[in-house]
Amino acid sequence: MKYVLSLILLVGLLHSCSEYQKVFKSEEVAPKFKMGDSLFQAGKYDKANKLFAQIVPKYKGKPQAEKLMFLYASTFYKTGDFYVSGYQFDRFVSSYPRSQKKEEAAFLSAKSYYKLSPVYTKDQKETKEAIEKLQEFINVYPNSKYVAEANTLVKDLDYKLEKKAFEIAKQFNTISDFKASIKSFDNFAFQFPGSKLREDAFFYRLDAAYKLAINSVELKKTSIGTVLLKKKRLVTAKEYYTIFNKAYPNSEYKAKADEMASVIDEQLETYSVKS
Repeated sequence: MKYVLSLILLVGLLHSCSEYQKVFKSEEVAPKFKMGDSLFQAGKYDKANKLFAQIVPKYKGKPQAEKLMFLYASTFYKTGDFYVSGYQFDRFVSSYPRSQKKEEAAFLSAKSYYKLSPVYTKDQKETKEAIEKLQEFINVYPNSKYVAEANTLVKDLDYKLEKKAFEIAKQFNTISDFKASIKSFDNFAFQFPGSKLREDAFFYRLDAAYKLAINSVELKKTSIGTVLLKKKRLVTAKEYYTIFNKAYPNSEYKAKADEMASVIDEQLETYSVKS
């Protein structure tokens, strides 16, 4: 019985393949459209794409062109060719401004850009482009059923930018470039005021300022005189501690931050004694 079923399946498969090859090699466009549509509905997107690619130029200006172009763009999306699907969906939106599929195409175009966004450790050019595309969709279709998903995708992309900026600032701290670390964390706090990495950023900014101050030389000669460089940096570090402690009084970093503040106060006290 199993042998008979296997034989039937094999015969069906061979017939299906031979039918596909026959239509694929044919000069007739209508059978290609019909089979391509059937293959698309069956989830065989690669085969559908190959048939659609043959007939797209021949349907230009015809009533069926709108459906064909949407399916054609969708095959690229379904097969993971997001560079092309983004382009094709954009093209569909501009070519068929009155189409009922326009809104969906606009969203899938933006989502194609989202799919191209790399991991946060790489250059984020595509991430920024995806945010722009998704935000543009949200602005044009504020009541769309896709808006909730679009907002979720934007948050995901925003986090990648936050994570990259945070890790760069933290890396400066790791390699003891404390000035660059402080500046980077300052920029981070300004650019991403609502980031869930904000607490970590405030702590590591304090950590960088603390290390810069503790390891600083006492005096620095400038064009306007000698500056008590270490004292100045200790005061700055204490200011960062105050900001951190006020914003996150129950932070997991509190013990470490309080320890830094204690050392800073002890060293600042020496200047009070000297004066």
